[in-house]
Amino acid sequence: MSAMNKAEEKNISKEHEIYLKSVKASKRKIIISRILILVIFIGLWQIAADLKWIDPFLTSSPSRVIKSFISLYEDGNLLNHILVTCYETIIGFTLGTVLGGIIAVILWWCPFVSKILDPYLVVLNALPKVALAPIIIFWIGNGKPAIIVITLLISIVTTIISILTGFNEIEDEKIMLMKTFGASKIQMLKFLVFPYSIPVFISALKINVGLSWVGVIMGEFLVAKEGLGFLIIYGGQVAQLDMVMMSIVILSIVAFLMYEIVAVVQKKLVNEKNN
Repeated sequence: MSAMNKAEEKNISKEHEIYLKSVKASKRKIIISRILILVIFIGLWQIAADLKWIDPFLTSSPSRVIKSFISLYEDGNLLNHILVTCYETIIGFTLGTVLGGIIAVILWWCPFVSKILDPYLVVLNALPKVALAPIIIFWIGNGKPAIIVITLLISIVTTIISILTGFNEIEDEKIMLMKTFGASKIQMLKFLVFPYSIPVFISALKINVGLSWVGVIMGEFLVAKEGLGFLIIYGGQVAQLDMVMMSIVILSIVAFLMYEIVAVVQKKLVNEKNN
């Protein structure tokens, strides 16, 4: 029997090894395919501009974007613009996530208050936040605080609704079971609600990454004198579309890196939950 068990264990370990290899191979194929798509797109863009299939003045080209990047970098202004936008985005993202999470916990803790505020949250979520931007600027003034508040308003309501919905989707039977054992609300939050809501938190973080960038760029369009949003507006005003495309490319790269950081946090939280 022991010999048969050993043989079965060897077969299982070999199958598991084959499975792991297939998973790694699949990941490599996905990464290579993504890189190929990007390379092909950039190559076709450059060829189309060189052969005048498209107007390089209107659409720019990779080589012109690189020249614009080098020119701004040599002037010493580019890094400052990138850092300003990243600072505003990180602050707005952090405030929106933390405050939204805290308010969601408070509303879960007080169902009566949650029911009262529910229609107001729906209206605030549906309201185009750009409509509030001129009022915010008038109240707070031009500059970074106004941009951060605009970003906060765009992300916080969505965060509250997403997290609160996740809290409320936990089965009533599990809540009742913990109440039966005499668990307090703090214990329910710690041992039931938070662990089961990890996917909801991650989803809210991913949504907030995009919303934070939207809020910051929107704010920089309106009031900023520095930042990537300012470069986009300024480049459009002076017909330097290479600067506009360069700013959009940098925005895409930085936003992707921020999203990847959230993905790392997701893996860490999932591993901690599984352990």
